[in-house]
Amino acid sequence: MRAFRLAYDGTPYHGFQRQPDVPTVEGELFAALTRLGVRSGTRPDGYAAAGRTDAGVSAVAQTVAFHCPEWLSPRALNSELPGAVRAWASTETSADFHATHDATEREYTYHLWAPEASLDRASAALDALAGTHDFHNLTPDDELTTRTLETNLSVDGSYLIITLRAGGFSRQLVRRVVGLVEAVAHAERDDIDRVLSSEELSGPDGVPNAPPEPLVLTGVEYPNLSFERDSTAVKNARIFETKRIERETGARTAGTIAKIVKN
Repeated sequence: MRAFRLAYDGTPYHGFQRQPDVPTVEGELFAALTRLGVRSGTRPDGYAAAGRTDAGVSAVAQTVAFHCPEWLSPRALNSELPGAVRAWASTETSADFHATHDATEREYTYHLWAPEASLDRASAALDALAGTHDFHNLTPDDELTTRTLETNLSVDGSYLIITLRAGGFSRQLVRRVVGLVEAVAHAERDDIDRVLSSEELSGPDGVPNAPPEPLVLTGVEYPNLSFERDSTAVKNARIFETKRIERETGARTAGTIAKIVKN
């Protein structure tokens, strides 16, 4: 059994989990393994992934594990993966390792553009959401809605960098937490106690999802594993720097047009 770290740009994909008729990260992975002769059935033997990111969400530390031949290194896997998906580290695991169940902590980072937000209000909101709560109003899940969150807030120019850590996350929890913090930071609502109460909130009282594109899965912890970086694979992952430059250039172009329209 071998575990791989995957980084990917989630914006072209309909999420991580394989789906029929739409592009997904897992679909790209399975297709690559088929071309490499590693997968012949529905999925590789022993396969599991650390989590399922939503459509548009990216990752630095997505982790997948499965039985595979010794020669399958990150660079070998990358030879059949598209540029938007890169394996960059790997490690041998026990035969019964499970990438989902054996993860002890997951970390998500959200880059929230909020130049006019109150840092004090945003910080207070995250502090109130930290700890163990029933987040039933921040997820569509009906079960396992009680989670223990660690929160962190930093500032980078006009962006609030929101980092959330937990053993596991309910569906949409991260994006709804961000949506709630954003609303509080702009003084659009001030009812976190109510959101965390047993009251069921819906309609105009509900908390909407923040957009998925600024969200990145930045960490998955396995206490007994030590991943070895593949230097060649890491160099090939510089395609993401190219993407960053392209998007930053596009943003500057759009900003120039916006200034003309604004004036």
